[in-house]
Amino acid sequence: MPESGQQGQQPGGAPGPTPAGATAPVDVPAPPAVDRMQRFTAANMIRSLVPLVLGCLLVVGVAALRQNPDDPVREVDTTSAERTAAERASYELLVPRGLSDDWRPTSVRTNAGQATVGDPVTLQIGWLTPEQEFAQYVVSDDPEATALTDLLEDTTEDGTEQVGGESWQRLTTERGEALLTRSEGAATLVVTGSASDAELDALAGSLQPYAP
Repeated sequence: MPESGQQGQQPGGAPGPTPAGATAPVDVPAPPAVDRMQRFTAANMIRSLVPLVLGCLLVVGVAALRQNPDDPVREVDTTSAERTAAERASYELLVPRGLSDDWRPTSVRTNAGQATVGDPVTLQIGWLTPEQEFAQYVVSDDPEATALTDLLEDTTEDGTEQVGGESWQRLTTERGEALLTRSEGAATLVVTGSASDAELDALAGSLQPYAP
């Protein structure tokens, strides 16, 4: 028998009657906020993400439609890099201007974003030329800049030539490509690539002081 003062239990472990004076337990409904949170199931979350996913797919689709599948060349915008380099450089930045649309910029690099006043600044731009060759322009006031040393090391001199009213030193790179270089104040300018002499001359002759 149950001890005196303890609640008895029905056979099978079920609780016995509630003693006199005791209050029977009552199920209290969850607060409305908790109830709403419980109803926010995984299905609700998926439905809420559908508009975002559709928006991303739309952006990707538009980009795919704009790209010509027969043209693997990806052009880049050089505007921002040129502007930043011009703002941070301690020398007058010369940039190409007036090239035809057949000159397609495919790469641009600059360290100007990390430079402070007085730091060396390097700008490097590459193009696919109208003759489907590669040409690049590098300008820097850092003689040790990798963009310069990689091009100028192991070159052989081939004299000088006048391009756009300026005297350029003509070199041949280790790869057998033509290279034009000259100084402009504290900066060194380089034009080179697999492009023809005529195209490299056109690029060198297009250089003008940066203007927004």
